[in-house]
Amino acid sequence: MDVSIIEEKENSVRFLLKGTTHSYANALRRAMLAEVPAMAIEDVIIIENTSVLYDEVMAHRLGLIPLKTDLDAYVLPEECDCKSELGCSKCRASFTLEAEAVDEPVMVYSSDLKPESDVTPVSGNIPIVKLGPRQRLKLELYARLGRGIEHAKWQPVSACAYKYLPKVILNSENLANPEEVIRICPTDVYARDPESKIVVRDEMACTLCMDCVAKAVPVDSKKSPPVKIEGDETAYVFYVESTGALPPRRVVTEAGKVLEKKATSLNDLVRKGLE
Repeated sequence: MDVSIIEEKENSVRFLLKGTTHSYANALRRAMLAEVPAMAIEDVIIIENTSVLYDEVMAHRLGLIPLKTDLDAYVLPEECDCKSELGCSKCRASFTLEAEAVDEPVMVYSSDLKPESDVTPVSGNIPIVKLGPRQRLKLELYARLGRGIEHAKWQPVSACAYKYLPKVILNSENLANPEEVIRICPTDVYARDPESKIVVRDEMACTLCMDCVAKAVPVDSKKSPPVKIEGDETAYVFYVESTGALPPRRVVTEAGKVLEKKATSLNDLVRKGLE
C-alpha cells in the first residue's frame, strides 16, 4: 500500500491511496467519519435564558460549534482514570457564556464563549442567537471528546469522499466533435490544442461521470473509441475536508490507527477461538 499527497491546504487534503481494495478504502472513509474523536459541547447548564430560543434548541446549536481538539491532551470519558460522570481536566473542557442586550438587539457569536482551557471554537464568527432588548443569556457549558458514531457533532470532517483513480484514453484523430466533448465535461478535464484540437488537461479532475464518452462522436466507428474512461480499482483519490477541529492529515492518520487497532483485536479473537 502506498500513500502520496496530491494537494494539502489548511483544512483539506487530497491524497492518492494505491495498492489496496475498495473494502479498505471504504473502511478508512467510515473511520474518518465515525471513529476519529473530536471535541464538542455535550452538557449545557442554563442559568438564565430569556432569548427567543428554547433551552433545548440553544443547547443543540452550541453542540454543533466545531471546537479545536488536542487529542494528546484529552481522552475519551470512558477511557479516563477519573471514572466520574462529572469528568475531570483530562476528559472535559468548560466554557461560560454571558450576554445581554440593553436597548438595541445584540448578536451572540461563538467568540462570546469564554473558555477555561485551551479548547476554543474553530471560528469566532459563528452566530448563536440574536438577543432583543432586555434579553439575557447566562450559561455554563462542558465539552468532551466523542465520536461521530454517537452524534454528527463529533465528526471531525465536513466532507470525506473517494473515487477510483481515473484513466482517460483520448483518440483525438477519431473524434469528430472535440468542442462538444470539451464543453460537456463538468470538471474541465479537456482543453483546446492548436494541433490536435483537444488534449487531456487534468486527468485527475475526472469524476468518471462518462458524459464525454456518451457525447463523443467517432469519425470512423470501426476504429478505437475516441474517448474511453477507466477507473483503477486498486487506486483511490481521497478528498478530506476538516471542520477545523483537527488538521486533515491528523484525521487520516488517526483513522488508520483505528483500523489497525480493530484488525489487531479481531486477529486476537480469532486466535483465541482457534485455540
